[in-house]
Amino acid sequence: MKQIQRLALLLLGTLLFASSLQAGARKTVYPVVFAHGLSGFDNLLGYFYFGDDSGVFVGDPCDEFLEVSCNGSIHSGQKALAASVQPFQSSEVRGTQLADRIQNYITTTGATKVNIIGHSQGGLDARKAAAVLRARYGRQVVHALISVSSPHRGSPVAKYILDLNPGVVSVINALATIFGNTIYGSGNDGYAAAKQLVYNDYSSTDGVTTGMKAFNTNYNVNSSNAAYYGSLITAQEGINVNPALYLVKQAFYNIDGDGYCIDDCDNDGAAGKGDGNKTNNDDDGLVGINSQQMGDRLQYNENLFSLDSISVNSSLGYVSNLNAPSSAQMTSKASVISQDHLDVVGIPPDTFDENEFYAAILDFIVSKGG
Repeated sequence: MKQIQRLALLLLGTLLFASSLQAGARKTVYPVVFAHGLSGFDNLLGYFYFGDDSGVFVGDPCDEFLEVSCNGSIHSGQKALAASVQPFQSSEVRGTQLADRIQNYITTTGATKVNIIGHSQGGLDARKAAAVLRARYGRQVVHALISVSSPHRGSPVAKYILDLNPGVVSVINALATIFGNTIYGSGNDGYAAAKQLVYNDYSSTDGVTTGMKAFNTNYNVNSSNAAYYGSLITAQEGINVNPALYLVKQAFYNIDGDGYCIDDCDNDGAAGKGDGNKTNNDDDGLVGINSQQMGDRLQYNENLFSLDSISVNSSLGYVSNLNAPSSAQMTSKASVISQDHLDVVGIPPDTFDENEFYAAILDFIVSKGG
């Protein structure tokens, strides 16, 4: 009799263990909108933006019989939207377009609120969209706003490009505009996109105030616009270095993005400064770590036998004023994900599990009431 009981307990334990291995993210209360970055659309360089290495959208649940091209780590009833805006434009323009997409989605689905995950410039667009939707509806429409690798305080790469020979910049802008108009439609502007990502106003003679400093003043972390703000920070190192970004780093421009000062004291295009060592793990190829924290700094925990998870690194505190983070918030490498700027949205080669990563973010959003 005891032998039978032991076998039953062993079987039960095996089933519970297997169940824990298969457990996925919980379904979010509100749908999740994925906001892409600069030059993105529904794909980037031929790969699905926010896709895994096989090109499957990370927000696509396995909700059909025997469906395999889906994200098995998220709930089968998960609702998500991959929103598209102009690939090359300022976040003033793109943020309004994102708000339009979300408003149409809400009207169609009957959702009352959404959560937003924004990659790179998509994290900036999300702040503008949250403010626009707050004004249109007269209430908070965005619950959780999570940014991934976003240049909240600018990118030196944007200023480097704008500072090139005017002829070269014109060619780059022309190529960007043609590419953007081809995959999306007219209205793309490479100059406006680049000026958006420089911290200070790039030109006093172009008739418009641009740059992240002014943008942050207008669309700062604001609990009226979104209930929760958090950010995931990336930097490339070792085998996680993207070959293309490595060539950029070696041949053209190497960001030194882990120093602190008020505003852009070294005039490199991003707030803060370098520490003099450009080769250490302080940027993801396009954005320094001193530009990326908004709200809470989040930590990505990879788990071998259960779903990966996201937690809050409370030791660094909350960035509520995007133009005035503390020295530690700009320089600490704590909780920095060792991946380059493009790995996290499915551009191979990489060692990254995009499905698990975004499933962990969705589960974290649930823990924040979204």
